[in-house]
Amino acid sequence: KPMILVFVDGFTKFGGNQYINSFATGMYEDYIVRELVPFIDKKYNVANHAVMGHSSGGYGSLVLCMRNPGVFEALADHSGDSAFEYCYLPDFPKALEVFRKAGGPEKWFEGFWNKSDKYSQKDDLVALNILGMAAHYSPNPKTRPLFLDLPFDLETGEIKQDVWSRWLSNDPVRMVESEKYCENLTRMKLVYIDCGTRDEFNMQWGCRMIHSKLGKMGVRHFYEEHTGGHRKIDHRYDISLSMISDALCP
Repeated sequence: KPMILVFVDGFTKFGGNQYINSFATGMYEDYIVRELVPFIDKKYNVANHAVMGHSSGGYGSLVLCMRNPGVFEALADHSGDSAFEYCYLPDFPKALEVFRKAGGPEKWFEGFWNKSDKYSQKDDLVALNILGMAAHYSPNPKTRPLFLDLPFDLETGEIKQDVWSRWLSNDPVRMVESEKYCENLTRMKLVYIDCGTRDEFNMQWGCRMIHSKLGKMGVRHFYEEHTGGHRKIDHRYDISLSMISDALCP
């Protein structure tokens, strides 16, 4: 059916975006829910709303709908971040080594954006990703200049449980255990979740956990695994967009 597709510019100084409010990156959840959706409604003849995305965008789609009932009627989460122990924790040691060699995360961050080949080193991208996640899950207005708390000790690598618990409170695997969030999802006309069985960031485990918990909570949803990895999954949009169209315009 006819649709208006709205692409959100979520680029931040850390690269990507989890589409939630953060002092370190910006109030993107408020921007989408309170500004962007009303703007589209005012400017165009829109009857229903859906939100979809891949990876961080998939995470944002699911979380936005859990936290903001009544804004969207359908969601599609393609390989969204979840089960943080599996998708983030394995990268902590790599990021630690990068920060230690540079003399700290602040010095590394400043130097990274001045590199001409900034995207050539895999461990640099891992370090940037961990900083970006900390900026979203554990922002701190008192820790200049990055305004974030890292979930590990920079000297020993020991996990800082108080910070790590802040990360976990934003993990969809934990969030779907909330009756309030699950109740919000039950009102949706479509909850679509898929993931590749060879996901390079272990996202399939979090998606499986969410699928299992939604089933136990009685949340009607569509779940599917495909044989691909985390990247090059655009062909999956043929499925999710069609299901969104059918759900909103039967």
